[in-house]
Amino acid sequence: MKLTLAHEISLPTGALGLAIVPDGSRACVACADGLVYDVEVATGKLRAFEERHQSYAAGCVLLPGGEVAISGGYDGVLLWHEVATGRCLRRVQAHRFWSWQMALSPDGRRVVTSTGQYLPGGWKYEPAGEVESSVKVFDTETGELVQSFGHTPPAFSCAFSPDGGYVAAANLMGEVRVWQLGGGGEPVSQWTSPDFTSFGTIKTHHYCGGIYGLAFSPDGQSLLGCGMGPMADPMAGNGRMTWQRWDWRAGKLLGQIRDGQHGSGLMESVCWRGDGGVFVMAGRQAQGTWNAAIFSGVDGELQASIDTRNRITQARFGAGGGVLVLAEAHGQPKRKDGDWPAWGRLQSWVVSE
Repeated sequence: MKLTLAHEISLPTGALGLAIVPDGSRACVACADGLVYDVEVATGKLRAFEERHQSYAAGCVLLPGGEVAISGGYDGVLLWHEVATGRCLRRVQAHRFWSWQMALSPDGRRVVTSTGQYLPGGWKYEPAGEVESSVKVFDTETGELVQSFGHTPPAFSCAFSPDGGYVAAANLMGEVRVWQLGGGGEPVSQWTSPDFTSFGTIKTHHYCGGIYGLAFSPDGQSLLGCGMGPMADPMAGNGRMTWQRWDWRAGKLLGQIRDGQHGSGLMESVCWRGDGGVFVMAGRQAQGTWNAAIFSGVDGELQASIDTRNRITQARFGAGGGVLVLAEAHGQPKRKDGDWPAWGRLQSWVVSE
């Protein structure tokens, strides 16, 4: 398998959220300046939607048909944008704290968003309890809250099952919970993987890591998670780049990244190709040879990898798996003559056998 760069587009600020049309030709990108941009991938032409988040725009989804985009931000707000005009259709205060991640149900009728702040809850620095529900599901047509679920904050990632009947979320401590939408609110399954968190013993003492990306397999039988494994020095951010796959009904480990196929750094995004044959994991690299890689959905073997030399925040397959679109941030720049340099990136890669 081979990845070939087709397009690279500069964005005004770092990209944090990404949604694409099925063929990968257009993208909505949520950025650190609080704006969401509509981007034509082939030409690089971009247009900002009118309404800006009051902090980072952290995620976005596109409703079926591509006429409406919904974004979430570190202001805890969800914004509905009309893609054709860029005007704001609706504003909902979803959380008191950041919206970490968003996911859309397969039928486009529901959007889930996760939140939570890491505050020490005891002398062992374990996270304090919730001040609001960590996972919330909203109706995409009306903006009304459909259901809330409790988790140990912060809940960094969330996902819908392919049938839209279940919601999963995972947190800083490697805890995964799955709920049935419309059920009683208690998890139908939950488990903890210690391979996604660590306690710092050098320079500073706190937990670090977490599960930053979640994705159900296309057949709905397993759940994939990615993040960063144990490290002694949280300030270095050099834990193991890792993914694990579980039978979500039993919480049983089915597979994980193989020794020798990883470096160190934080993996932030996982995404399945529609046929379930492969999946991609991407993020930021501290040490190693790649920051995005494609793995076999059958045995977990690494198939291809690239090093974009950027922080990849979201990865999405388009065009039936023939295109891989990446949202990225290039470095941590400083102002020059009062202006920020263009430090966001959007890349489109051709995937070939």
